[in-house]
Amino acid sequence: GIHEFTAMGILDSRVIHYFDSTTQVKTPRTDWMKECLEPKYWDEGTRSLKDKQQWFKDYMDILKERMNQTNNGEICLMLKMSSEQPDGSLKYSHGLDMYSYDGDDFLYFNDSHSVWVAPVKAAEQTKRKWDQEQKVHNYPKGYLEIDCMEWLKKYLTYGGKDLSTTKKPEVYVFANNAKSKTNVVLTCMATGFYPLEIQIHIQRNSRILTKDDGVMSTGTRPNGDNTYQRRDSVEIPTQRPERE
Repeated sequence: GIHEFTAMGILDSRVIHYFDSTTQVKTPRTDWMKECLEPKYWDEGTRSLKDKQQWFKDYMDILKERMNQTNNGEICLMLKMSSEQPDGSLKYSHGLDMYSYDGDDFLYFNDSHSVWVAPVKAAEQTKRKWDQEQKVHNYPKGYLEIDCMEWLKKYLTYGGKDLSTTKKPEVYVFANNAKSKTNVVLTCMATGFYPLEIQIHIQRNSRILTKDDGVMSTGTRPNGDNTYQRRDSVEIPTQRPERE
């Protein structure tokens, strides 16, 4: 379901820990997180996320008043933390600390120039305040470049074999009747694969069909068991057109 506040840690497209306003507890979502981290980690994480939850609620009230809104807007915090180098070593590449309000970009931290950027006028007041407060101004860069990298290295060590395991997709091809009696909808479904990157091509007469030919895709979606699925489909005539 949808909770008032939800926070999760994601590593290589997998949810590794989770918290929401209903359970009020930070919990592991992988066996290796549960086995490798002491109860102290989860207790401290729970307290920290409860504080963040309250901050979000308070700031939501400020934003709704600033924008003259009475409905419940949505704030989403996203962090893009690092990249893995080709030689297998870990080195900070770039990071992102970005806030979205009610579905739109609101405020983000530019780690290259160490400044907050306000894409919308309503965020300019917050940007000026956060740029002036030294603690708030310095926190994102230090957190992304130091804290996140340290935890990333630990998580990759803890996850070990589990994180490096790949799963091949199970592939199914089937046809359904289209609205037009002279057409049929062909569907290719790949499921149970990991990681999430995958390419699906539907061919006709040795030619790869594209969106211009009417190919539609669900995009890659989670299965709920750390694997993914995707369906691509296209509507085609059941018979080849006769040549003149």
